[in-house]
Parts: sequence; structure tokens; C-alpha cells
Amino acid sequence: MTCQKCVKKVENALQGVDGVKSVSVDLSSGKVLVDSSLGSERIKALIESTGKRAVLKGMGGKTGSHLGAAVSIMEYGSASVRGLIRFVQTDTDQLVVDGTIDGLAPGKHALCVHECGDVSEGCNSCGDVYGSMGINNLTATKGEMGDIEVGLDGRAEFRFTNSRLKVWELIGRSMIIHQASTEILKAQRGPDNRITCGIIARSAGLFQNAKKICACDGVTQWDERNVPVAGKGRQANL
Repeated sequence: MTCQKCVKKVENALQGVDGVKSVSVDLSSGKVLVDSSLGSERIKALIESTGKRAVLKGMGGKTGSHLGAAVSIMEYGSASVRGLIRFVQTDTDQLVVDGTIDGLAPGKHALCVHECGDVSEGCNSCGDVYGSMGINNLTATKGEMGDIEVGLDGRAEFRFTNSRLKVWELIGRSMIIHQASTEILKAQRGPDNRITCGIIARSAGLFQNAKKICACDGVTQWDERNVPVAGKGRQANL
């Protein structure tokens, strides 16, 4: 942003949108702080509808405080499915889960935290669903996060809260998207058909990531979206 006209464009793009509670734009730093129940990709798309480019610099509470953040890059198990899931502990009782996944079949898919962050054998080495009594017992397990809904375009965008899990118990485990819905998985009591997975790693919170260039490949934060999906994996904590 270069002037107050830019600021006004961004404010107009966000104000009045259902789910957006407040917008604060700082021209000098180029920061836009949004208090919203919408997913991060939706907010970014609204900002970019003004012709400006946007990079997510973290998530957190209204004041920027949080009790921890994590991220899972969904890059194992399928060459065609890619995505990113972020976790922020906004207070001692609420975990915010925000994600965007591309390449899935339309319909409902179970989203689960699994015990291990071991992807040496792809998603098959991630262990059972966290908190379950075994692979055939998926009833009322702690790691079940519910279903995500995938549209006809193969994309799932979701944002929800979870009061059973804390971000600090997720670090080092894995997130898996299953082929079937949670209800079907329970009914089958059999193989859980893991599509894609990612290790859950510690991440920066709101405005805590000051990096300008990704250490993985030297790509700037503004150009990272132009890198082919297969090469973008570890740039996720922007």
C-alpha cells in the first residue's frame, strides 16, 4: 500500500462482509489486522480483490496474544492433494483450526489428529487416531476434528474451534485427511483410507514471523505463491 486511497480500498473490501467484525489498516507498516470468523484464505481473497497482494503473517487473539501456534503442511500420501492447516490456541479453552486443501474428491472427509509425526512410510506410519483405543475403535476419540466439506472444484476451506485439544499437545503429531466421513469410518470399523497427511510443527503467531525470504529456497514471501505446488511445502508459516 502506498497511500490512503489504498487503505480505503482495503477497508471497503472488508467492511460490511458477514463474519468480519473489525478492520485495522496501518499504512506505514503495510499491515492489515482483521477480527473475523472467516477462514484466512477468504480474508486474503477479499484483500486481493483490490488489486493488492496479501501474505498471511500469522493468527492470534484480538490483541495479538495467544498461547501457541502450529501448522501442518499436507504434502504426504498423495501427489495431487496439497494444503495447509493452521492451529492457534487463543485462550486456555479454545483452539482455532483454519485450513485450505486442494485436490480432494467432492464430499465429506474426516479430519483427524494422529498419534505420531512419523511419515517415513507416508501416512501409514502416523499411528492411530490420537486418543483412540486402536484402529478399529474410533468412537469419541480426542483426535477426531469432524468432517470437512469439499466442493466440486476439489477445494475445502474451513475454520472452526475445538475445546478438546490444545495446541501444545499437537506439536510433533500428524494431521490426516481420510477418504470417508467420520460417520462412515466408525460404521466400517476397518481400514481408514488415509489420503494425505502432514506433520504438525510449531509456528509463529500473529505478526511474529518477521522473515522476508524463505530459507528453504530463497523465494521472497511475495513470490512464494508462484512456486509450483510440489516445491512450496515448507514455506507454510508465512
